[in-house]
Amino acid sequence: MLSVADAAKAVIERVPRLASELVPLDRAAGRVLAVSVVATRALPGFDNSAMDGYAARSAELPGTLPVAGAVVAGQLDVPPVPAGAAVRILTGAPMPPGADTVVIQEDATRDGDRVTLPASPAGDNVRRTGEDVAIGEAVLAAGTRLSPWDIGLLAALGIVQVPVARAPRVALIATGDELVDVMTPPGPGQLVDSSVHAIEALVGEAGGVADRLGIARDDLASLADRFAAAQGHDVVITTGGVSVGDRDYVHAALSAASITLELYKIAMKPGKPFSFGMRPGSPPAPVFGLPGNPVSTVVAFELFLRPALLAMQGATVTARPTATVRVAGGYRKQAGRAHYLRAHVVRDGEQLIATPHPKQGSAMLSSLVGCNALVVIGTELTELSPGAPAPAILLGAV
Repeated sequence: MLSVADAAKAVIERVPRLASELVPLDRAAGRVLAVSVVATRALPGFDNSAMDGYAARSAELPGTLPVAGAVVAGQLDVPPVPAGAAVRILTGAPMPPGADTVVIQEDATRDGDRVTLPASPAGDNVRRTGEDVAIGEAVLAAGTRLSPWDIGLLAALGIVQVPVARAPRVALIATGDELVDVMTPPGPGQLVDSSVHAIEALVGEAGGVADRLGIARDDLASLADRFAAAQGHDVVITTGGVSVGDRDYVHAALSAASITLELYKIAMKPGKPFSFGMRPGSPPAPVFGLPGNPVSTVVAFELFLRPALLAMQGATVTARPTATVRVAGGYRKQAGRAHYLRAHVVRDGEQLIATPHPKQGSAMLSSLVGCNALVVIGTELTELSPGAPAPAILLGAV
């Protein structure tokens, strides 16, 4: 069986990159920047005061000076500060011509229309033009996934249309006679198709747009109908039916659609039956076959699909952050497959302590609740002593 690392590398190398589009600034958060942004205006655009206080000439300090007016934020007409005088100034107000320093009000002693100021070097408490961002400076690189503060920077630079990678359209196809829609109360032997809703949310978090195409029954005709409906999508994801049971028809349906599997069975637990292929076309579309058990589905998505969707958008960072954790209680397993333990990680001083969920079965939905990490127990490792270190993929804040 292929290792997780080799499988993930193969997927990233095969998925196509999407074209770019312009979106309004207020819809660009979470999208991947298609081209680098170079500033065409300076930030700040003018010298201004960083504090409330008094603007003066540094060469005339210390001294007691007359107060020759005031300057406030947003003021358009700012007269020069007279020689031998100071000007009352508020935070963000433009520096008056002639002044080169600001003495904060706590260090000033005001007596009527005169103020006593201590020595203050030139530039003190002054925000200089372009000290944050200079004209011509590259401020955001292509491949950046735009955060809320990136959006703020783009707004400050006057960028109202943002070039981003097109969001991948993802077709979701659930399979299995036992599955019912969330609106249908399950009868004996039936299960609600919960995985498709988790995957839809995960696709959205990774910058994609998911279309649920319904539940395909365990026969080739039903699967063929769903694959036909998936034409025009950038990615196809199936859940269930990828094993080798008597009624697992996904691989046969893929073959009938001229989709050749490039990966099948990964040395991991949960998620071993993961499969991957490419649907012919221009461009070709990646097709992912995920296991039916909900935990296997989520783990496989985290390891393979989330990085793939981000790579399709040109993101320079496609992996979750990782950290070394101490595993409470230890762990035992057989060699041959890497195990991914759902765990809750907390900080204890300089260490991160991971407590694996007591229910690690691949059908245990509750084990994902409160989980903020996947602890990785290596392929050939058979025993981890209590408190021993292990790598972990961080899914959330610690």
